[in-house]
Amino acid sequence: MTHNTEWEAVIGLEVHCQLRTNTKIFSGASTTYGAAPNTQADAVTLGLPGVLPVLNGTALQMAIKFGLSVDAEVAERCVFARKHYFYPDLPKGYQISQYELPIVGNGHLDIELGDGSVKRIGITRAHMEEDAGKSMHEGFVGTSGIDLNRAGTPLIEIVSEPDIRTAAEAVAYLKKLHQLVVYLGICDGNMQEGSFRCDANVSVRRRGTEKFGTRTETKNVNSFRYVEKAIEYEIERQIEVIEAGGTIVQETRLFDPGTGETRSMRTKEDANDYRYFPDPDLLPVVVTQDDIARVRATMPELPEAKRNRFMEQFGLPKYDATVLTGEQALADYYEVVVKASGADPKTCSNWVTTDLLGALNKLGKDIESSPVSAEQLAGLIARIVDSTISGKIAKDVFEAMLAGEGDADAIIQAKGLVQITDESAIVKVIDEVMAANPKQLADYRGGKDKLFGFFVGQVMRVSGGKANPDAVNRLLKDKLAG
Repeated sequence: MTHNTEWEAVIGLEVHCQLRTNTKIFSGASTTYGAAPNTQADAVTLGLPGVLPVLNGTALQMAIKFGLSVDAEVAERCVFARKHYFYPDLPKGYQISQYELPIVGNGHLDIELGDGSVKRIGITRAHMEEDAGKSMHEGFVGTSGIDLNRAGTPLIEIVSEPDIRTAAEAVAYLKKLHQLVVYLGICDGNMQEGSFRCDANVSVRRRGTEKFGTRTETKNVNSFRYVEKAIEYEIERQIEVIEAGGTIVQETRLFDPGTGETRSMRTKEDANDYRYFPDPDLLPVVVTQDDIARVRATMPELPEAKRNRFMEQFGLPKYDATVLTGEQALADYYEVVVKASGADPKTCSNWVTTDLLGALNKLGKDIESSPVSAEQLAGLIARIVDSTISGKIAKDVFEAMLAGEGDADAIIQAKGLVQITDESAIVKVIDEVMAANPKQLADYRGGKDKLFGFFVGQVMRVSGGKANPDAVNRLLKDKLAG
């Protein structure tokens, strides 16, 4: 969408990323998704009098891991604070969060834009906090239900600098962040379940002015497409309001996927409305350099480093390397295929990115649930490399593997697909084809070179597709030349 060029948007994103711990941030209750309402709400979750929160050490390590991955400052001392607001899904009347002293300070994430240029987006902070419960309205008449299963689930809230200028940049940043937290193993990234959701702060200003305009915050958008639409709509709306002589109100808005519009929810609170103060039940968290070093030792190879290595080590084009490192499981799969097949890396890349991903897409499966394992695909490619089968027959074998008919060798044996490499056998077929097509033979020898393809096709047909294509081309040229 093209906006009025006089105007420029200023966008900052707050991303709530649910940490992949087995238990809640301050208690031993389970965090498994999809349990019956309120079956995972213990005394701490319910905010019963006299219960004390105890910090989940794994959640802390995950927050540190995130900080290291975005080159951020990891605080040696961070403090939990109480953020007060009164809402039915918050039994204590406050949420435990971090305010002045978060675990992660200044960092950054580099995003790639559509034109291939790279832009650095600052990360202001990432703080740990507990999630709230959920108000349920469906199936209740004149009343609401509260499900506290989600309350107390550990989150990190990742706050960007207002460095983003377009909806497309916002999506690029979110996708990069999403890929990163999934690679780190700290978040399952499931947006439908709310594991990764985003609040978008948007304001507009006349191009060339320094001062920010008044911003609105659109809450809890849980898909990349909706974030893009919500931001686009909000930019247009704000420009129209200002150009019509109105003013923008600082408020919280909701995005309605049905209409593609945002609507006002409530006027925006400022930090002082929440009456933050340090939580007296939780000691400050002290993180030593040794603690940080221990977490650093568990860091996986990050997507960008992996992509660069794939380009260098395997000589892959950037496009292939980007696709293959999009998900860690896919990158691991590819490396097994290269190693076990003995084929050149580009051939392996074509099989994985085109044949395999195409098939999985049709089946609606992801790489983890692929019916063809990396070892099986490598076995198939190895049979092309050693000339047991041709590349063309390999496609048929692959279809049979997808259908669960076994590995490549078993299918090749069962269907009798072994390639004919015995040249005397191929010459016999060529003689047969030439004898059966005297007119085409005469035309070819009379200068109609294009008929060469016809003869290749006939030889492949008569041999049931099993003749080695290189040998067929070579021997046919000799025989047809007479």
